[in-house]
Amino acid sequence: MNLLQALILSAVEGISEFLPISSTGHMILAADILKISQSNFVKDFEIIIQLGAILAIVVLYWSSLFKSVEVWKRIIVAFIPTGIIGLLLFKIVKNYLLGNLYVTLVSLFIGGVALIVLELIYKEKEHHLEDIAKLSFPKAFVIGLFQSIAIIPGVSRSAATIVGALFLGTKRKAAAEFSFILAVPTMLAATGLDLIKTKFVYTPTEWFMLVVGFFGAFVVALISVKLFLKYVQRNNFIIFGAYRVIASILFYLIVIK
Repeated sequence: MNLLQALILSAVEGISEFLPISSTGHMILAADILKISQSNFVKDFEIIIQLGAILAIVVLYWSSLFKSVEVWKRIIVAFIPTGIIGLLLFKIVKNYLLGNLYVTLVSLFIGGVALIVLELIYKEKEHHLEDIAKLSFPKAFVIGLFQSIAIIPGVSRSAATIVGALFLGTKRKAAAEFSFILAVPTMLAATGLDLIKTKFVYTPTEWFMLVVGFFGAFVVALISVKLFLKYVQRNNFIIFGAYRVIASILFYLIVIK
């Protein structure tokens, strides 16, 4: 991996981390297009630079939602199933799923269809939950179960949690915000576990690439999150579902087949 490739992957991460299109899936596809082999370091890079995107959420939400104890009670409850499942399946995910183009494309396609179907039957109503601090604990736990599905590359953590939240009766903006904040402990845990497993054994060049990727993802995510929130307040997620379906088919036909 060279500097330009690291910058491109960080931009892909920053744009896609909080959109329901799968950041991991897009980095895997981008790495394939850029002819970057899925070495252990590249897999680590794809996990670790997500922290840059997460830092953007901390910056954007610190003064409001991050100071709410009630919000964090629900975030912790939602994180529990993801933490347990992620810990148990860490080796399987990293060794067999990360970097797997076919798994990624199938997940992108199925997830896209699911988003389209959900939006066709979902109707936002006045009584739907608008304040995530009032989300019930059982519903928070179920959203965490939905997020757990995203250990499969291409599913999209954001899509899984947003779909779960909408299914349980929240408004789109509330679903997106809960997904954003839930990403903080989830990505911190995933990155921390990965660093512990690798024992921080990187060359100076690899550390430089990680720093570049981290800050690149941070800057791009700041812009991406703001634009996405403005979009969801007035629009649905069908466009993202359609994009996933079209992107997965085109990538298969043009790049793989």
